[in-house]
Amino acid sequence: MKKIALFIMLMYTLICNSYAVKAEGNASDYDINMKRDILILMMAYPEYAVNLEKDNNGYVYLIMKSGKKILYDDKKIKNFEQKLNNPDLEDMLEQIYPLCPIDDVMEKNFDPGRIRVYSLLNEVYGSSKKAIESNLVNVEKINCRFNKNNKAAESLKNVMDELLPLAKGNSKISSCIYPLSGTYNYRVISGTGRLSPHAFGNAIDLARDNRDYWKWASIEQGRNRIKSYPKEIVEIFEKNNFVWGGKWNHFDILHFEYRPEIILKAKYFKDFYKKGEKWYEGIPINDENTKDNIKKIEAVLGN
Repeated sequence: MKKIALFIMLMYTLICNSYAVKAEGNASDYDINMKRDILILMMAYPEYAVNLEKDNNGYVYLIMKSGKKILYDDKKIKNFEQKLNNPDLEDMLEQIYPLCPIDDVMEKNFDPGRIRVYSLLNEVYGSSKKAIESNLVNVEKINCRFNKNNKAAESLKNVMDELLPLAKGNSKISSCIYPLSGTYNYRVISGTGRLSPHAFGNAIDLARDNRDYWKWASIEQGRNRIKSYPKEIVEIFEKNNFVWGGKWNHFDILHFEYRPEIILKAKYFKDFYKKGEKWYEGIPINDENTKDNIKKIEAVLGN
């Protein structure tokens, strides 16, 4: 319903207003959100995002295993298109992905997960066509190539292990899966100079419907397609750290993309920070790696 989409957008706006230092927000809220984002990135990419650094000018960087430094916040005020074309890590994680079911097109420019930091993708999945293709493996149940790094291919296999048995007894689910429209394809997004996530081998397009893409279809057609789309498909993908393009205002309903950082933030840090809580409240910290990452973040950014 439209009310659900409006509620989600309202919550997103409130969260952004609370966190945004660029818009005269509370500095402590900004600092807390930065620590949360850095922790989420370290949890989402444990083999790649290993530390952080703050320089003399106050800029914070995520440090990758290779030694590459990725800027958290460039401190520039940007409109939506500028964030798409030249994002920092803060921009990428700004919008909170809704894990609840929806039945309408999202509000204008609400596209959680559509903003991508390519320096991060290069570090994780490969920085050239040759490097990316060396990381591709075949996911046998659907016979397609997917990137093995950061458990992306393993996660797609887990999706299909659960989803395909459902499809055998449910023609509605089956018709939304088959025939697959593709996974790996080294190309740019049409009308842009940005690489498609398919170029990194971490996205899959299921069966195509003419109502699936915002450039092909009207808002009303997209709305009807979203309403009819099997929720089981979406829930199984999300459980395995994929975002659904149906939850974007620029809807891409056949599209699922492996984005553990987007799902983890939605899972653990969708709510406002409450005074008196630890900044990482809600994160399970029963493993040494998470504890170690919290210590690293507090050593650089404070408790």
